[in-house]
Amino acid sequence: MFRSMYIWAGSGLVGDDDALSSGGAGSARIESSYIINLRDLGMKHVKDYIFVHGYIEPVMVILHEQELTWAGRVSWKHHTCMISALSISTTMKQHPLIWSAVNLPHDAYKLLAVPSPIGGVLVIGANSIHYHSQSASCALALNNYAVPVDNSQEMPRSSFSVELDAANTTWLLTDVALLSTKTGELLLLNLVYDGRVVQRLDLTKSKASVLTSGITTIGNSLFFLGSRLGDSLLVQFTCGLGGSMLSSGLKEEVGDIEGDSPQVKRLRMSSSDALQDMISGEELSLYASAPNNADSAQKTFSFAVRDSLINVGPLKDFSYGLRMNADANATGLAKQSNYELVCCSGHGKNGALCVLRQSIRPEMITEVELPGCKGIWTVYHKNARGHNADFSKMAADENEYHAYLIISLEARTMVLETADLLTEVTESVDYFVQGRTVAAGNLFGRRRVVQVFERGARVLDGSFMTQELNFGAPNSESGSGSGSGSESSTVLSVSIADPYVLLCMTDGSIRLLVGDPSTCMISIYTPSSFEILKKSVSACTLYHDKGPEPWLRKTSTDAWLSTGISEAIDGADGASHDQGDIYCVVCYENGALEIFDVPGFNCVFSADKFMSGKTLLVDSFMQEQAKDVEVTNKSSEEVIGQGRKESSQNMKVVELAMHRWAGQYSRPFLFGILTDGTILCYHAYLYEGVENTSKIDNSVSVQNSGGLSSISASRLRNLRFVRVPLDTYAREETSSESPCQRITIFKNIGGHQGLFLSGSRPAWFMVFRERLRVHPQLCDGSIVAFTVLHNVNCNHGLIYVTSQGILKICQLPSVSSYDNYWPVQKIPLKGTPHQVTYLAEKNLYPLIVSVPVHKSLNQVLSTLVDQEVGHQVENLNLGSDELHQTYTLDEFEVRILEPEKSGGPWQTKATIPMQSSENALTVRVVTLLNTTTKENETLLAIGTGYVQGEDVAARGRVLLFSVGKNTDNPQNLVSEVYSKELKGAISALASLQGHLLIASGPKIILHKWTGTELNGVAFFDAPPLYVVSLNIVKNFILLGDIHKSIYFLSWKEQGAQLSLLAKDFGSLDCFATEFLIDGSTLSLTVSDDQKNIQIFYYAPKMSESWKGQKLLSRAEFHVGAHVTKFLRLQMLSASSDRTGAAPGSDKTNRFALLFGTLDGSIGCIAPLDELTFRRLQSLQRKLVDAVAHVAGLNPKAFRQFRSNGKAHRPGPDSIVDCELLCHYEMLPLEEQLEIANQIGTTRSQILSNLTDLSLGTSFL
Repeated sequence: MFRSMYIWAGSGLVGDDDALSSGGAGSARIESSYIINLRDLGMKHVKDYIFVHGYIEPVMVILHEQELTWAGRVSWKHHTCMISALSISTTMKQHPLIWSAVNLPHDAYKLLAVPSPIGGVLVIGANSIHYHSQSASCALALNNYAVPVDNSQEMPRSSFSVELDAANTTWLLTDVALLSTKTGELLLLNLVYDGRVVQRLDLTKSKASVLTSGITTIGNSLFFLGSRLGDSLLVQFTCGLGGSMLSSGLKEEVGDIEGDSPQVKRLRMSSSDALQDMISGEELSLYASAPNNADSAQKTFSFAVRDSLINVGPLKDFSYGLRMNADANATGLAKQSNYELVCCSGHGKNGALCVLRQSIRPEMITEVELPGCKGIWTVYHKNARGHNADFSKMAADENEYHAYLIISLEARTMVLETADLLTEVTESVDYFVQGRTVAAGNLFGRRRVVQVFERGARVLDGSFMTQELNFGAPNSESGSGSGSGSESSTVLSVSIADPYVLLCMTDGSIRLLVGDPSTCMISIYTPSSFEILKKSVSACTLYHDKGPEPWLRKTSTDAWLSTGISEAIDGADGASHDQGDIYCVVCYENGALEIFDVPGFNCVFSADKFMSGKTLLVDSFMQEQAKDVEVTNKSSEEVIGQGRKESSQNMKVVELAMHRWAGQYSRPFLFGILTDGTILCYHAYLYEGVENTSKIDNSVSVQNSGGLSSISASRLRNLRFVRVPLDTYAREETSSESPCQRITIFKNIGGHQGLFLSGSRPAWFMVFRERLRVHPQLCDGSIVAFTVLHNVNCNHGLIYVTSQGILKICQLPSVSSYDNYWPVQKIPLKGTPHQVTYLAEKNLYPLIVSVPVHKSLNQVLSTLVDQEVGHQVENLNLGSDELHQTYTLDEFEVRILEPEKSGGPWQTKATIPMQSSENALTVRVVTLLNTTTKENETLLAIGTGYVQGEDVAARGRVLLFSVGKNTDNPQNLVSEVYSKELKGAISALASLQGHLLIASGPKIILHKWTGTELNGVAFFDAPPLYVVSLNIVKNFILLGDIHKSIYFLSWKEQGAQLSLLAKDFGSLDCFATEFLIDGSTLSLTVSDDQKNIQIFYYAPKMSESWKGQKLLSRAEFHVGAHVTKFLRLQMLSASSDRTGAAPGSDKTNRFALLFGTLDGSIGCIAPLDELTFRRLQSLQRKLVDAVAHVAGLNPKAFRQFRSNGKAHRPGPDSIVDCELLCHYEMLPLEEQLEIANQIGTTRSQILSNLTDLSLGTSFL
């Protein structure tokens, strides 16, 4: 309820020039706010408010209820709402009421402002829509429950019946609104008007789509359907008038719209069922319902889905099972990628199973042993190529097959042909094969291959050499003395950008091989600027700014030239103009970064201390004028830093890469790898400064007597880089041996683009919508070399070599969508999934699904009859037409799904239907000891409850099924072995040492299994109301209750008794529970309805536990989302050979909890040893102040336990928030060292702890 309203008054922007030229400061003035108390205006229960269009002063319409009503009184008191329009004058601080309307229905809940020129407001209720303005009003009844105020006048009715509670709305045109209902249907509301007077409202059905949580129009041809329960969609709409657009022509047009975009093709593959509804259905059109009226021309709308965002929420339950391509022999970290997480997500028709696989497992085509490999490259070869026909062949280029695979071993090079079979042709080609190759690639539009080895380079046409170069002295005429000295300098790393090849030598100098496209020859060029400076280069790369519109050119000071005038300037070399520009990015040993244009080698961008990883990189030339300010800061920092800079001294950038991937609005990314394995990732953006640029030019040229003004013209002075966080990436511990190139950029592997990072922690960086998604690849351990391969047998695939010396040719699995934090595969169910479990022996997933079914009221009433007494329902007051109205019920079944071998849609192997009005509540795989045969049996147990209203006593059934051999006949797959009806709903089941534990209503009963019967052996009658979850470890039982928090029980075989050990005395609405095991310590974890997690422990010897009756709190934490499921998984022990790990800290029996939430997020709780915990906790306290938080929010306050007014004694603060700790790596290097020093540790120690945590909990 709103009690009052705050008004912020700001005067408009000041229009004088000085305000703008002074950097825009002081251009807006905010006046003091004031409060309008709505109580004084007689408004009590405010439901909604909105500003309306078409007035000079702001006019606010408020929807409020004068006196409340409720369902039992609706027949007497039903039109209780009204709207009031206030004209708000901020200068006079007055708010006169200018018009109002009364007698609106009690279920009105939302206002929608009608755009100009019509104006006014729409009031949306569950059963009717009303339009009101100062001059006119009209209404539309949506179903039989809409009643007029007094029964005299009839409300106009819509042609079909619909309920609009929980609807979302937006405007498509000024007189057409789009409504989305709670069933996911789209409706169009047409305002029929004359001038500014609305005469009537027309509602027409449109198309089925997702169940939306919000809807908004973007621009004038798109709308966005945001959904919490399904995938969100971006839809394009076009509107035509009835006569002008023939329906057949329209269909073709819609077809074209969809065909154009590759997005939609990908969407068709994607499993979003709502999408299928929208794409495959009949033509989406709307005709106004009164064709006889001349002025209402028929509007026709057509929709085309443009894009979709995959959603895995809300996660109700999940299960942990083996992947189809699991490797049984894997150990350690590689074994983790054998598993996948199968989640129940979505609701109703958007219900789906989401299969999440955190790490990528490529699908192997073939593998060969290849020891001692150092690098692999694939190259193209086409002999007959026109020089400038390249661009017409762009499409063909995409599908051209590779010709050769070059493999560099320790002391020799192998060359293979990549035709139908990989055949070795090392002997018959002119490649340099006597030593190792440093790099290979194509030049001159793929007409030539260049191969660079340590002391030279060869240019080849196919298999014939056309030129060979040897790198002796940098310039051959400089005498023999210097020549012999630099003879030892060999090629360290290579970067190829057609027609240039950049070499970085071991002595820190660089060379450029310049190609001449007309003769296809190359020559060596040593940039003179580097000779003079003698600065040692630590890493360098070429960046090819491709395309007809090179991106970086837009950032230079004379960017306006490149629009029309540049054609005249570049007339001489028009060919290179299409190809784009080439730049050289260089990082020096001192950590500075510079970008040069090639081949002129003028510096166009420079940034100091690139390796510290600042948030923004700005051209240091731009900062010259602010120099005097900088100096003071710098010197003070140097003084502090003398003592502890030891670790940053030997840090340098060992590898650079810069690339702009294809895409309409793509901008380049810049990557740098430091010696300790840190990866810096920056995204370039165009920055338009407010200041007048000419001022800076003047000031600079005054200082340096005009010499610099000519340089400043070519600077990329509007170029800036912003740092991008790489959250999931586990860092590499680099070894001392010579660094190999770890970054391989790919343009098309299975339709995806990005880069692959090889090394001991390989990962895929994929680019989607200008966003990097990092997916690790754990399955092969360390990877030493990687390249793309496209040939007959391997379509847009890849080759990589593991450190064990195995070369694998693979393809990327196509079933997963990689544009997500974890790759996800969605399997639509067309129903709501409730619970899933995994049957490991048969690799099957039993799951509870409920499907909404429409039934007539007759059928519904007949099922509600109490069987025992046999009451007849008196249907005296129901007319016959009312008895045939349909009513929606959920029908439950248990489906048994099998993952598809090829990764296609999963198959339903068997279905177990429930009885009418019986809800399946839980399904579990249990192991029971058959007391007659003394053997263990694995059975599927299902607990159900009958939902028949409050007049019928609650009952439930427990069902046991045996799952047979995977025969082709699905009837034989599951067979019922037992079923029994019990009092109370069966809400949870578990097997306890061969017995079956059943929670039925308020009782917990333990049964033994004879093979034909379940016989009770023990029971426990605590006051639980409804058991939400049961967990078992050995003979301990943890049960969570819907209102009474958790109980901790134990089972003793001797006296056959269940006894209560301890319980939590507070009241708590549990959502999920689980045991947390750390070595020999057992803790109890519970999540609640206030989005908290609490961890308890049992300590009967402690005095505050009241002799062990009370569970004590170990930690508490506010997650900020409802946790619905915990899953206990064993952690990997951190590699104990690393120095600094405390002895005995790698407990082998250490488990973490993976949890899923209703927001669709997945988290993890893991135990820490004391030393690491203290270190990370001190770091966390520092980071609360050191990190700039979003919107200035405080993470410490957010993580406090929320008790919602109940009495709660705060628990110990013994949990660290890794969400916050992740920000440590994003701080600049100097700040990282400073903070580590303040808490008495080192940066490498902190990073190693964080790495161990992320590795120990990478379960998928």
